Amino acid sequence: MRAEIQTLVSEIEKSLELLRQRMGWETAQHRLEEFNARVEDPNLWDDPAKAQKLMRERQSLVDAMETHDSIQQELEDQSGLIELGEMEEDDEVVTEAEEALKALAKRAAAKELEALLDGEADSNDTFLEINAGAGGTESCDWASMLARMYVRWAEKRGYTVELQSESAGDEAGIKSAAYKISGHNAYGWLKSESGVHRLVRISPFDSAAKRHTSFCSVWVYPVVDDDIEIEVNPADIRIDTYRSSGAGGQHVNTTDSAVRITHAPTGIVVTSSEKSQHQNRDIAMKALKSRLYQLELDRRNEAINEAHESKGDAGWGNQIRSYVLQPYQMVKDLRTGVETSDTKGVLDGDLDQFMAATLAMNVSGKTRAEAQGEE
Repeated sequence: MRAEIQTLVSEIEKSLELLRQRMGWETAQHRLEEFNARVEDPNLWDDPAKAQKLMRERQSLVDAMETHDSIQQELEDQSGLIELGEMEEDDEVVTEAEEALKALAKRAAAKELEALLDGEADSNDTFLEINAGAGGTESCDWASMLARMYVRWAEKRGYTVELQSESAGDEAGIKSAAYKISGHNAYGWLKSESGVHRLVRISPFDSAAKRHTSFCSVWVYPVVDDDIEIEVNPADIRIDTYRSSGAGGQHVNTTDSAVRITHAPTGIVVTSSEKSQHQNRDIAMKALKSRLYQLELDRRNEAINEAHESKGDAGWGNQIRSYVLQPYQMVKDLRTGVETSDTKGVLDGDLDQFMAATLAMNVSGKTRAEAQGEE
């Protein structure tokens, strides 16, 4: 077997080993049998919330086992074809099997990264907040571009996106927006997007057509599960109602029922501007509890805490990613060094390469390329 093919096989085998480690392969079958026995309990659905959680955990294990087995089987099949093709000196068979192994290696690497999403809240839905920073109208327009980018990314993954609140810019774009994004591992993927995002372009608002630099901050935090208890002292919060400043239309509600909750001990402020004041209060309290839960996660994980603290203000020197549209086309993540000239694709939601690289770096303490270079 040629060295190139053996390298592919080794990469796939390493990914399979990580998948086995993450799911606890030695006990996986036993745990699945336990799940199946509990699913057959006629009293299971007496508590729908616990039943749904059990079903999600069971399905997650089933998916992990099936993914491992399918990759393992295809690896064996393609390796067998290569050996047979080499014995019979059939170059066409060998070439086709090698191409199949290349595709399998990419698939295995992607599943390997997904398996790293095993943090306490990685599988949760997520809240995503966008705030315009230094740059005035330019930054408000940049904030609306970022909002579109993340909505596109979420829709491509089949996630559900709900607009929680939005504040329109004075002349264009938005000053801020908050979304709830629902789907498996939504928080796990999006958490790496917290930070300051910098845009360089020819301003559409400048009659002199000069280049402008704009900044926006993005903050991602998990939606708290119903079974996680977060106590909020009523004496620590202030609840204000006000008229939403959104521009109206399909995506923004303008009612007098908007709610703002301020948590005095932490300074956290959350808002919601749906049609019902009661609904707004519930949404805002859930968002507040999620923010407090995120703070607790940060305390438990020093690395995450440092990442959030280093986010800083939305201005010079604090950005995690740079989007340059003029004088050249380049999007570069300043943490991992991953870059692409396909700026249109990125702004249309093609963010997976940046998220995957950051996830791999956070887990290993170094980029995937650095880790592979040491082997």
